[in-house]
Amino acid sequence: MKGCMLCPRRCGAARGNGIRGACGIADGIFVARAAAHHFEEPPISGKNGSGTVFFAGCSLGCIFCQNKEISRGSYGKCYTEEELAALFLSLAESGVHNLNLVTATHYTDRVARALATVKPQLKIPVVWNSSSYETPEALQLLEGLVDIYLPDFKYISPDLAKACSGAADYAAVATAALLEMHRQVGAAQFDADGMMTKGMIVRHLLLPGCRHDSEAVLQHLAATLPIADIRLSLMRQYTPDFAPKGAPRHLLRRVTTFEYQKVAELAQALGFEGFLQDAAAATAAYTPDFSEK
Repeated sequence: MKGCMLCPRRCGAARGNGIRGACGIADGIFVARAAAHHFEEPPISGKNGSGTVFFAGCSLGCIFCQNKEISRGSYGKCYTEEELAALFLSLAESGVHNLNLVTATHYTDRVARALATVKPQLKIPVVWNSSSYETPEALQLLEGLVDIYLPDFKYISPDLAKACSGAADYAAVATAALLEMHRQVGAAQFDADGMMTKGMIVRHLLLPGCRHDSEAVLQHLAATLPIADIRLSLMRQYTPDFAPKGAPRHLLRRVTTFEYQKVAELAQALGFEGFLQDAAAATAAYTPDFSEK
């Protein structure tokens, strides 16, 4: 690549020449972990787990990232496209319910090519698990290759998005991304065992002290997407363990029961179907062990 324009940062880094982009990655495809994961939403994890491939690097870079160990640059093993395709097949054949590609935005073109070579052989759905900070043009590379989109919608407030992710344009970018995802996969579909086979689950992580922004997120989603077509995952797992020194004071605690209940009540009033988390989810124990081989 002469100048990378894959993500909305459009940093123009010559990654193919060894220059690191805004994602922290230069050349190569870095995978931090590939294994069954049991802590996704029920119709994704099921009994056998979701076949997650955690990619290193990230083009958004939230200050409270739980996967900070791998999201700030090259980590894990470097793969070629051919090796990545083989990894996809091997993981898919291990008995997992789906192939779950986590934070692969900055590798979209290469992942799409790898997927295209193995998609006819896959007997399970492919999940694209992302921050939604990606362009419709990049997502179009995945059309026909991804069955389930598992995107975040993090913020409405430009000030909050800038403070936490350095991306004041987050809401506008993520809205366009979600509309493209919905265009590709349509309404949620499930098999006889309740496992998702196609569609979207939109995640929203509540941040402490940001209840009103969370409520604005839900109202925005309800006005943007057909509620009946998607599922909402309202997440309570924020923990201050990963907040950096000097982080805004409100990020140095967990979400209160009052905050979470109020947002959950609004979700119900708006007509969302989906998934809730209890307070026990707010622990660093939910973060995968990336030291495992």
